[in-house]
Amino acid sequence: MKKIIFAFVAMLLLVSMAIAGNKNEKKLFADKQIKKTMLKALNWQLKHPKHQLYDWTNGAFYAGVFAAYETTGSPKVWDALIEMGEANEWKPGPRLKHADDHVICQTYIDMYRLTRDKKMIGPFAETMVKFKETPFQAEGIQKITWWWCDALFMAPAAYVKLGVTLKEDDYLEMTDKLWKECYDLLWDEDNHLYARDLSYVWTADNQDPKKEANGEKIFWSRGNAWVIGGLVRILKELPQDYPNRDFYIQNYKEMAARIVELQQEDGLWRASLLDPDSYPGGEASGSGFYTYALAWGINNGILDSETYLPVVKKAWIGLNGLIQKDDRVGWCQPIGADPRKNFSNESWEVFGTGAFLLAGSEVIKLKLKQ
Repeated sequence: MKKIIFAFVAMLLLVSMAIAGNKNEKKLFADKQIKKTMLKALNWQLKHPKHQLYDWTNGAFYAGVFAAYETTGSPKVWDALIEMGEANEWKPGPRLKHADDHVICQTYIDMYRLTRDKKMIGPFAETMVKFKETPFQAEGIQKITWWWCDALFMAPAAYVKLGVTLKEDDYLEMTDKLWKECYDLLWDEDNHLYARDLSYVWTADNQDPKKEANGEKIFWSRGNAWVIGGLVRILKELPQDYPNRDFYIQNYKEMAARIVELQQEDGLWRASLLDPDSYPGGEASGSGFYTYALAWGINNGILDSETYLPVVKKAWIGLNGLIQKDDRVGWCQPIGADPRKNFSNESWEVFGTGAFLLAGSEVIKLKLKQ
């Protein structure tokens, strides 16, 4: 009898734990909770600034900050955006041809669209006139303007946003040309992923390619996350009848299908996509951008909900598990160019927070069965 009672009590305990777990998970998708978590992570990051405000790291962060403003309508978030813009004098970074120095301008343009204050886009528009007039100087592995895959998040959306805003199609056409050059150089047709740069591409000319411990090609999670995030930010801007829109849609769909296959049991992605065992622990920045990109595809009818919604839900639960007690987004791989830099729950970066904010801004729009 005692054994029966014990078994019954144990079963009740398991059932109650499962119910509690389901309630906690359901709470993570409530609008109020998503906004609360986003604002907490954002406020922690604003209190812990890092890098020059025009830097690519902050370009990614403030893309998330603007998304958080759109999601929450918080005046404090808007004030933070204004403070950043004024501190930068609404200028891009100093390097004319470097994509990293243009990403912050995505946020300037988004803000201009709300205020119509020309000072917010004037310096970038002037810079881009010089950009178009100045030939790119190739050197080393830098054979093309966007020679590393991360650049596809940094610059393209800024150029397309500017072109759409100013009604100047040449910026869109220029983006097509520069993206296609990078695609031709770094896209791996077998894996439907981007190599980080030419040194990671397996070709007849590259007799000693870099590879993972398990012998697989190196496909850096955050690098590919930058790309699919960049695709989303372009597709949000391009007119539906734009001639080259289908190229970006196809590239996005191929990446999305492959990324889903590489999600791990905890809902997150490892620093190395094809050698997850060598890099234990879900990585915040790559996982955040994947969640953002996939959720956006569902919300816009490009990805089918039946296939992708369970992936996004699992990913959002996993991302929330990376939030530390002080509201910091932990488990973010430090700045680098490949999967090899170690990280832990103590590791954080501004772009990791930006990725989390972007993810939340799309997860909150999902049509979930409550």
